Amino acid sequence: MIKRVLAFENPATLSMNLQQLVVKKDDKVTTIPIEDIGVVVLDNKQIVVTHALLSTLAKNNVAVVVCDDTHLPIGLQLPLDGNHIQTERFQEQISASEPLRKQMWQQTVQWKIRNQASVLALQGQENRNMKKWVLDVKSGDSDNLEARAAAYYWKTIFPSLPNFVRDTNEQGINSLLNYGYAIVRAMMARALVAAGLLPTLGIHHHNRYNAYCLADDIMEPYRPYVDKEVISIMQVDEQISELTNIHKQRLLLLPFVDVNIDGHRSPMMVAIQTTANSVQRCYSGDSRKIIYPEL
Repeated sequence: MIKRVLAFENPATLSMNLQQLVVKKDDKVTTIPIEDIGVVVLDNKQIVVTHALLSTLAKNNVAVVVCDDTHLPIGLQLPLDGNHIQTERFQEQISASEPLRKQMWQQTVQWKIRNQASVLALQGQENRNMKKWVLDVKSGDSDNLEARAAAYYWKTIFPSLPNFVRDTNEQGINSLLNYGYAIVRAMMARALVAAGLLPTLGIHHHNRYNAYCLADDIMEPYRPYVDKEVISIMQVDEQISELTNIHKQRLLLLPFVDVNIDGHRSPMMVAIQTTANSVQRCYSGDSRKIIYPEL
């Protein structure tokens, strides 16, 4: 079942009653079954949320995203107990060998570059270098081809913006990319928790201040889907100076975008769970392959 993504951008009071999310806005009251929700985005300082609701959302593995003054996601709430054999899976993850982690990162980088190459191809851009780098990625990406591919990719992806620089602190196109990536990150973190994994312990990222290193690792091949959506938005709105509500509405549909994964098409939210489950099987020794989507 595809879970709903709810974004609240106006003052409202959110509470819980009989396993329903109760939304009070002005004089209007709306209820939504919590079991149908996957992600909640809170994007207004005048939103009031009850503790009972936050607790129930956590119990139902709902990712709660909090935005800052610039309307970009800055916080993420996830449950601490997402799987009935979580301790066992935590131990498998913690005990994973370095060769296994390097192989997992090699696959991740290969799929990321492959999907980036597909985005360039859809743009009619040259991507021979990208295709070659896919084949050259070594265990652990010891040659750092991910960075080389990224430098080429961002220099090429927006022909109408020859001086574009990918910068998370900039507005315009960068703010759309940031917002889209945050939605994918929330879905990936939620899926990893549901698979019984610890999202803090990454296979490559090890930032001491990042609580979602594994989510940041495994979401990499999904980033090009965000890029593709931003390109689509740019075809309608050529002069993007800031992130608008219309842009956010488009990006909030990312969980429902169909992707090709494991021989069939699935909505991205379902595909992300497939990927997370395959990561867990790698840690448990049941597989050596992470299942990623092909753009």
